[in-house]
Amino acid sequence: MTFRLDGDIPRIRIPSPGVSRIGTELWRHTCFEAFIALEGQPSYYEFNFAPSGEWCVYALSSYRNGAPVPDEAMRPHIALRSNHSRLELDAIVRLDALSAIHPRAVLRIGLSAVIEANDGTLSYWALRHPADKPDFHNADGFALIVEPATE
Repeated sequence: MTFRLDGDIPRIRIPSPGVSRIGTELWRHTCFEAFIALEGQPSYYEFNFAPSGEWCVYALSSYRNGAPVPDEAMRPHIALRSNHSRLELDAIVRLDALSAIHPRAVLRIGLSAVIEANDGTLSYWALRHPADKPDFHNADGFALIVEPATE
C-alpha cells in the first residue's frame, strides 16, 4: 500500500523516522491505517503505520471488538519519502501472515489517515466516511474491494 499526502507538509506534525517496532496508540498522531476484512465476514484486521516506522496490528472479531497482535511476524515493511509538498508512506503487509486464506480471498479494505497539524489538531481522512462522524471501523467504509490474483 502507498499512502500519499499532498499539501503544505511543513504544517503537519510528522514523527521522525526511527526503529521499526510495535507502537501503541499511533492514531493519536499522524498515522496511516488499513482495515482488511474477508468479504462477508464481520472479523477484520487493523494495521497502523506511523512515519516513525512504528506499527501495530489489531485482530478484531467484530466491530471494535479485538486486541493487538504482538507478533513480529506481522511486521510490515515501511518506507517514507517526504518533501515540502508531498509525503508518501509505503507499507508492505504479508497477507499470508494473517492466514493462508487471505491471499486467495476477496478482501474489503478501508484506507484512512489521521493527520496532526503543528498546533495539535487532528483531521481524519478515509476513502469513504459512511457516517457524519469519522469512524474508520465502520465496515461500510471498507470501500476498496480486492479480488484474488488469477494465475
